[in-house]
Amino acid sequence: MKTDFLIIGGGIAGVSAAARIAPLGSLTLLEAETSLAYHASGRSAALYEPRYGNPPVVALSLASGDFFRASGTLSPRGFMVVDAPDQEARFRENLRSFEMAEMSLTEARALVPILNPETVGFAGFAEHAWDIDTDLLIQNFAREARAYGATIRTGTRVSAIEATPGGWRVTAGEEVFEAGMLINAAGAWADQVAVLAGVAPLGLTPKRRSMARIPAPGGHDLSRWPMIIGGAEDWYCKPDAGALIVSPAEADPMEPHDAWADDMVLAEGLARYEAMVTEPVTRLIASWAGLRTFAPDGAPVIGRDPSRPNFFWLAGQGGYGFQSAPAASQLAADLIAGRASSLAPATIAALDPTRLR
Repeated sequence: MKTDFLIIGGGIAGVSAAARIAPLGSLTLLEAETSLAYHASGRSAALYEPRYGNPPVVALSLASGDFFRASGTLSPRGFMVVDAPDQEARFRENLRSFEMAEMSLTEARALVPILNPETVGFAGFAEHAWDIDTDLLIQNFAREARAYGATIRTGTRVSAIEATPGGWRVTAGEEVFEAGMLINAAGAWADQVAVLAGVAPLGLTPKRRSMARIPAPGGHDLSRWPMIIGGAEDWYCKPDAGALIVSPAEADPMEPHDAWADDMVLAEGLARYEAMVTEPVTRLIASWAGLRTFAPDGAPVIGRDPSRPNFFWLAGQGGYGFQSAPAASQLAADLIAGRASSLAPATIAALDPTRLR
């Protein structure tokens, strides 16, 4: 099968890129799993908080705002930071970086009544955070890509990649695909795809993030609770379908695999959460984990490989893949098409893979 563009990876990075790149020519997306968004994208906390992340991530997330506001995929959530009485300096730095307003403990407990008045000394709140309907977003991007004639194949694992005079020959199962440009959106496996293609890896590191779903604490209605993060960013919780998801917010390096939660790490994170609330965790409804993949400097990698211009990197989104996807995919399409981007040149340079060579 011949195609102008071949995307490897069917998470939010690959699917959003397919929607933006498909108007430029024939496009095929290959996903190894039997469904799209199976790994990190299917295990996301699903929050759009555009001021969360390092500067390149924040730039991408803010640039995604118009798309999200018009997409019908957001619903109000809000964002709260809580910290201990002896952590005022850290708390005020979080207020500044997240652009939050301080609230009294009485106000915070009126919003989230399980906050412990003996251990929570400070609270800040911002309305500029929304839940993302991640499934709807994925399906919308996939629908748009197919409307432009793109082919999306699941259950199609790439086993070999060979450079050719005209581009690439990619073997997946018993099929062979020929493409002019290869877009590497393989998430935790992105460096492995590069090695398979004879391209030097960038040093991307998958890092595990575990989650637990617990019953609504104290039987409360959680529908209006915000996402809450501890001041040290070593735990967070967020309402989810009538229950509460709690994460230890770990970032433990891992080899690429179908991740699962580490029970001890999860227990330690739940203990940090319990220390700030009045309701103990009595049981888990479910637990899971995903791999968030980072470049050495923590910024995503978007651009042509300096050694092989027809090998395009779209990887290293860390935990910010969904909230940055609209702008990240638009940048990818602009770079491939040779068009000017609306992003600042400094942001584009901070995302370019040449910075890691």
